[in-house]
Amino acid sequence: MRYYESSQTFHYNWEQVVKAFWCRYPNPFSSHVLSEDVVHRRVDSSGKLLTKRLISKTNSAPKWTERFLTSKNVLVVEESVLDPNGHTLTTYTRNIGLKHLMTIEEKVTYRSSDDGKGWTVADRQAWIDSSVFGLSSAVQRFGLERFKKNVSKACQGFNFVLTALYDNLNPEVVTTSENHISINPLLREKLKEKALRATEFAAAAKSKAVPIVVAAHRHDSS
Repeated sequence: MRYYESSQTFHYNWEQVVKAFWCRYPNPFSSHVLSEDVVHRRVDSSGKLLTKRLISKTNSAPKWTERFLTSKNVLVVEESVLDPNGHTLTTYTRNIGLKHLMTIEEKVTYRSSDDGKGWTVADRQAWIDSSVFGLSSAVQRFGLERFKKNVSKACQGFNFVLTALYDNLNPEVVTTSENHISINPLLREKLKEKALRATEFAAAAKSKAVPIVVAAHRHDSS
């Protein structure tokens, strides 16, 4: 098994990051994400919002893995716990497809930074494992390197969405290593609309369970 951990800082406050979390896709860095669906959502007795989403992704794979692949698409389960009182959003992600080749489990905690700047830190942990006879080490190495690249893309994509939503408040420009990525006005409006709907249940979690469930169902059905 390979273990990976890292921390990323987003130059936005925790509430902004939480709102943007629900509309990370689409963005120019997530073309491998095919779909996302909320399959369950509820508020527990302590006021925490519990959400389970099913995400479909595709990734290119080296030729030596082709004989192990039944499909290039993989289903991923993302479970999240939003604690509005503790100001944390914790996500647990695992693949439920292609487990015969490799398993990746990830935990990310979004919290306010400790430096007093009002920014948000994402503490990330991941476990990559494989039980392919004779190739487990190679598969784990490949999985770790692929995971690192995907983390970089995920952070770029998240920053893109954050900038699209809050660029009037934050002057940072999102770029790739090759060229500047401009923000399509239609995409900006779509992201803002999704963030507005997400705000309904994220904010309601601070007070009552009933309104947040109503808002969540409204969000899911739209």
